[in-house]
Amino acid sequence: MADLPPAHTALICVALPGLVISSQEGQLTGQGLEGFYRAGRRVLSRCRLRVAGREPLPVQARMVGADHARFVGTVHASPDAGPDPDVVVERVRSADGTERIRLHNAAPRPLRLPVEVALGADLAELSAIASGDLGPELTASVHDSALRWSGPKGDCAVIADPPPTDALASAGLLRWEVALPPGGTWSLRLRVRPEGAEPLGAVGRAAASPFARARATGDDARVEPFLRTCVEDLQALVLRDPLHPSDTHIAAGAPWRCGPAPAESLAAARMTLPLGTRLAAGTLRILARSQLAGPGLRSGMIPGPRRDAGAHLPPSCTGTEATLLFPVLLAEARRWGLPERETEELLPAAEHCLRWLRTAVGDGVYLPDPQPDGLLRCETQAYAHRAAVLGADLLAACGRPGGEQLRQWAEELRGAFCEEFWVEDRSGGRPAAARTRDGRLVPHLGAGAAHLLDTGLLGAGTPAPGLLDKVRTEQLARLLAGPAMDSGWGLRGLAATETAYNPFGHRGGAVRVPETAVAVAGLAAAGYEKEAGGLLHGMLAAAEAFGYRLPEMFAGEPRWDGGAPLPHPAACRPAATAAAAGVLLLTALVGIRPDAPAGTVTLSPVRSAPLGEIVLRGLRLAGAPFSVRVGRLGLATVEEAADGLQLGV
Repeated sequence: MADLPPAHTALICVALPGLVISSQEGQLTGQGLEGFYRAGRRVLSRCRLRVAGREPLPVQARMVGADHARFVGTVHASPDAGPDPDVVVERVRSADGTERIRLHNAAPRPLRLPVEVALGADLAELSAIASGDLGPELTASVHDSALRWSGPKGDCAVIADPPPTDALASAGLLRWEVALPPGGTWSLRLRVRPEGAEPLGAVGRAAASPFARARATGDDARVEPFLRTCVEDLQALVLRDPLHPSDTHIAAGAPWRCGPAPAESLAAARMTLPLGTRLAAGTLRILARSQLAGPGLRSGMIPGPRRDAGAHLPPSCTGTEATLLFPVLLAEARRWGLPERETEELLPAAEHCLRWLRTAVGDGVYLPDPQPDGLLRCETQAYAHRAAVLGADLLAACGRPGGEQLRQWAEELRGAFCEEFWVEDRSGGRPAAARTRDGRLVPHLGAGAAHLLDTGLLGAGTPAPGLLDKVRTEQLARLLAGPAMDSGWGLRGLAATETAYNPFGHRGGAVRVPETAVAVAGLAAAGYEKEAGGLLHGMLAAAEAFGYRLPEMFAGEPRWDGGAPLPHPAACRPAATAAAAGVLLLTALVGIRPDAPAGTVTLSPVRSAPLGEIVLRGLRLAGAPFSVRVGRLGLATVEEAADGLQLGV
């Protein structure tokens, strides 16, 4: 990660499989990550505009949606024009492979302007760009109004409308002679397209988008742009399964992780269940097809890569996390209204996941890492316990056997965990990050402990039991809300008091957005509203500072008056779990506890109303729109719901 080109200052427009990365200046120079991409390949690396022989002076660059950015510049076309510019240049660049350039004559006299666009392509893979292993630009050829490039790995073209007055293939140069009357405008449209590719449209923005058009309003004006931006980013990251186009899932994030990532895809689908169950269903079907079969200890696993776990622990297997998330997502999607037919279709894969869990635990109590003498991780036990409890509930509801064994093991795990995973000290103790096979505890405190609060939902909207008793849950709430863990902007991945703390360590001290949202939701559900509200306010302030597009992580430096969170140069932005975390943060205030099969929904709002009144409209529950209002006194009112849905107590 340290060698990756910095992305924190870039404007990243996403409509997967399309992507365009720009600097604040607006010119695409071919340096670093700049360029238009399609399916991980840079199809245009250079797009430099000159007007009257000059590059526009950058005035403003800003995102105006998840998939496009606007750049404004000015040009002094005449040396005797004085301090005011003659020409205003606007460029709107989109991830679908288009750029629109508009020139406006702001001078009181007509102008004759030579306009040049210098283009270049290397057709390089993003992985090669990230490692610096680049070849030279390819030589262009001219065909009608297009420049074309061909290489051993593909072909691409840029089509100009209107066609250029002149084209110079050797320099990749297109020229126009533009006459502008006072107040007149001239527009140019460039289309970047790989040879043979269809025009690009974002899957998540199409009519078949898996997300409901949810809206948020309230006393805190930030909730509206926050939810809107989160949903736009989620839509931009949606991908289709190429072999099963009706199934969609979500990429982990741009620019580095635009492909499948099972654990992140499942986590994002779970956090966005209030926006509908279609993403969950597609993700589950896609991953069910990847599930390992046959004999052996790995049978039933959802494969996943290894993930760095920070300075204190060896890398973890995201396949373990994904396998344990699969039955949890299916169980909760059913509660939100996943049709019974789809639930039945996916149930065998969930059963295989739960069978793998029981096999991996064996005669023991804990779930180890899937390698010899693997550690017993705290958060893995939380995942496993939740999978067992929700999985048993799912099996019972669907008339399948095996639930009782899972419940028995979950009770044994609860009985052992509190005693054997707790580090006692004078301040009240803490959960250990891990336990070795010989019983030694890894005592450091990190954001992974927040997963102990995430127990999931059972029938009638009842939260599932967790691994900690009430006393230890209260102590964990104090720790997460304390200054060592809460940076003021969100939850650090590692407490600032730990010796290996690094504010930029992506699992060693940087603020982890998904874990912060999990902590807020878990604390609110457990009744620790003050602690939840503090983390929520910090996260919302960070979102505002980042233009409401939260990165997956940012520096864990403490917040101070007038300060702003420090970006992490290697963070994905947008990121699936960060955008999904925004949905979880706001819906946690309402405390929606659905049980669509039983035709009920229970509301457990945060009574302290930390953001004042909040209204969430256009959510989706039981296959129909669902809207709810929480007033300043913390009382919730359902404003729209499916016919026949009853409000539980």
